[in-house]
Amino acid sequence: MKLLWFIPTHGDGRYLGTSYGGRPLDFGYLKQIACAVDDLGFYGALLPTGRSCEDAWVTAAALFPETRRMRFLVAVRPGLISPTLAARMTTTFDRLSNGRLLINMVTSGDPVELAGDGVFLEHDQRYEITDEFLHIWRALVSGTGEVNFAGKHLQVRGAKNLFGGIQQPYPALYIGGSSSAGIEVAAKHTDHYLTWGEPPAQVAKKIETVRTEAARYGRSIRFGIRLHVIVRESDDAAWRDAEALISHLSDQTVRAAHQTLARHDSISQQRMLALQKLNGTRRTRGVLEVSPNLWTGVGLVRGGAGTALVGNAETVAARMLEYRELGIETFILSGYPHLEEAFRVAELLFDRLPLVHDEHERRDKKPFHGEIVANSLLPKSATAAL
Repeated sequence: MKLLWFIPTHGDGRYLGTSYGGRPLDFGYLKQIACAVDDLGFYGALLPTGRSCEDAWVTAAALFPETRRMRFLVAVRPGLISPTLAARMTTTFDRLSNGRLLINMVTSGDPVELAGDGVFLEHDQRYEITDEFLHIWRALVSGTGEVNFAGKHLQVRGAKNLFGGIQQPYPALYIGGSSSAGIEVAAKHTDHYLTWGEPPAQVAKKIETVRTEAARYGRSIRFGIRLHVIVRESDDAAWRDAEALISHLSDQTVRAAHQTLARHDSISQQRMLALQKLNGTRRTRGVLEVSPNLWTGVGLVRGGAGTALVGNAETVAARMLEYRELGIETFILSGYPHLEEAFRVAELLFDRLPLVHDEHERRDKKPFHGEIVANSLLPKSATAAL
């Protein structure tokens, strides 16, 4: 298993849907989170994309010199950028960061936002562009020489990428998408298919569909999941903090958020909304817990990943291992506020999961954890305390 965290370039705080308890979104705070991710030993971190976020590439370029080991999962958006420029950006970042770049291919989204960016194509047409984009991008980044391509949407003649990257043939390529068009592109091109946190039965069905499609192209593919997490030392504490997270939401805020999210043509977003079984204005655990310990409260007002695993450390680890049994290897986690929650996840979950990060990132190589007891005795190890 590999665990990544999240860099909240669209804002952060202790509560959803309110400025109360909010954090200033500045470089200093983002640097704190990135350095925590790096020092704690997460495999890397995802940076979100869209007009509600600080630009992912600029932010990652500013943060990688402040870190040593973590990878940056950064979005490329076909239709907004040319594949040749994206290839140069990819290899430049990969070289300068010493191979710490991961690529997240993002195609779908909000049609209103896309129109603001000058994209007026229908959902499946955008995936056609992504398919053509990846033919060109993969050839350029892998250094196969001059690239000529004439497609329905994209065309290049004599394209070259003169400087290669560190990772060969190119940085690991991630993509999501629950539509048939999205799954086909993933099956043809990508290394890792990502799903948002749906109940295990739905995830299992999706994995089987993607595997079958990839086999049609003679390929195999790995799987990851994007989830929030509220993990505490007890179930009561975890569910209490889950309820607190949405305690400042008004009915008006929830309705406004749903009206905006409902216009998205992303099938994954539609599946997130469908998980919410809202009954009037009731937002209780019984309404929002759609599978054991899988809670949809975050998705009341947040676009994208809208579910969280909630519970004590043993329970949350067990739920993650259930996803692992289905074939999920990569877990992209987040929690509010992201700085403190990164520490909670590392402290409560790392030792309970079979993590495979780089050998030099192993946390158990540090001399001890905690404060010296009575100025004389080393604290008991985390494993001894289990």
